[in-house]
Amino acid sequence: MNAFSLEGKRALVTGANTGIGQAIAISMSQAGAEVLCAARRDCEETLSKIENGRHVPVDFSDPMAAVPLFEKERIDILVNNAGIIRRAEAVDFAEADWDDVMDVNLKAVFFTCQAFGKAALAAGRPGAIVNIASLLSFQGGIRVPSYTASKHGVAGITKLLANEWASKGINVNAIAPGYIVTNNTEALRNDPERSRQILERIPAGRWGEASDIGEATVFLSSPAAKYIHGAILNVDGGWLAR
Repeated sequence: MNAFSLEGKRALVTGANTGIGQAIAISMSQAGAEVLCAARRDCEETLSKIENGRHVPVDFSDPMAAVPLFEKERIDILVNNAGIIRRAEAVDFAEADWDDVMDVNLKAVFFTCQAFGKAALAAGRPGAIVNIASLLSFQGGIRVPSYTASKHGVAGITKLLANEWASKGINVNAIAPGYIVTNNTEALRNDPERSRQILERIPAGRWGEASDIGEATVFLSSPAAKYIHGAILNVDGGWLAR
């Protein structure tokens, strides 16, 4: 048996239309899983890169939007990747921007996990959840108060659910990505001074690739990680160790 294989598993990957979510969907498919790509926008580009998958339209601005999926689909692996960010000084930060980010990044994550757990426990089947946390699950950052709070919350929820479900065959873990080459970091990478500062802090000496997160997700979703519960895996080139 290949302990890293996801053959016969069905995975739901949220925010799978681009960036890290797309890379996760591709890696999961390469490991043998059927992938349900959940996103508000179409996932045609992602689906063109995987062998066994389909788009599931979900708008996570409604934190309960994904809940009905678990009533009609057997889902073995849940990857909570969908997220948004709003930037402003703390003294100027708007309540609407706080609520919007917390709804998508934290409330939706919890209630999607809850729906997954209810279905898996009722069916008596094992499962795996991988939440996408952040370096800002550990650090404060600047000008992103709701994002920082939400990602601290994701780390906490991951540990709480692991405590409750580990003995029931459900693994709950998270990944904290470092600086990854995606559309979201393009401005930073195109700024020579800021890019230099970031690279000087990363022991690996390079920006991460989205596939680095995808492959780590496969590991945490696979039988190889069956005794890993409540971990926040930093995939950051050593950033937090510096």
